Amino acid sequence: MIQDTTTWFTSWFDTPFYHILYKDRDDTEAHTFMDTLTDYLNIPVNGTILDLACGKGRHAVYLNKIGYHVTGVDLSENSINYAKQFENHSLHFDVHDMCKPYKRQFDAVFNLFTSFGYFERDEDNLNTIKAIKSNLNESGFGVIDFMNSEYIIDNLVAEEVKKVDDITFHLKRYVSDGYIIKDIQFEAYGTPYAYQERVRAFTLNEFEALFEEAGVYLLDIFGDYKLHKFYSKDSERLIMIFK
Repeated sequence: MIQDTTTWFTSWFDTPFYHILYKDRDDTEAHTFMDTLTDYLNIPVNGTILDLACGKGRHAVYLNKIGYHVTGVDLSENSINYAKQFENHSLHFDVHDMCKPYKRQFDAVFNLFTSFGYFERDEDNLNTIKAIKSNLNESGFGVIDFMNSEYIIDNLVAEEVKKVDDITFHLKRYVSDGYIIKDIQFEAYGTPYAYQERVRAFTLNEFEALFEEAGVYLLDIFGDYKLHKFYSKDSERLIMIFK
């Protein structure tokens, strides 16, 4: 049975199967992006970064490795429990709802790898941007790394079968009511499972409206992890930097 879609992210992200399905994410690309982004923002040595919706901490751990004081937060207790093995005096992890402000301010707040747009209620998306604003110090930068919805929809792969660690995942993708939806079905250890991912297909114009309502200022827009120019039809990513 498909999980309750009002809280799908609280159940799906806490399963081991989510991390199995996405285990082949490119760490080299992620590290290069972090190098390029922190250089571009000129974050000071020993600067502070909040990794918002950090998952198991792959970005946070690397940011700490290259010299930043990093706090990673995520709604998934299982992910945070895993990430805590990497903690040290300048790297910390905490369970936290990104709709709400965290307890301190930072030189930068990063929301990476399309970790936005899961909420059913419009006010939760706005509240997340307001929370990012409140967690930035006077000179801090907010960064949202989102998919380019227009490009993704134009190039959507409707059906895919992916085998990872002896589990065969059957994936179906489609667009409905302004959301890009992925149905995920598989069998593991003799038990059938079905989950659904739902991500709001925000456009740049919709983000701009949210930023204006939240009282933040969009400074730069990029279309890939090398920070090349954004093109609505051709760019795979929508990377927005704001204050």
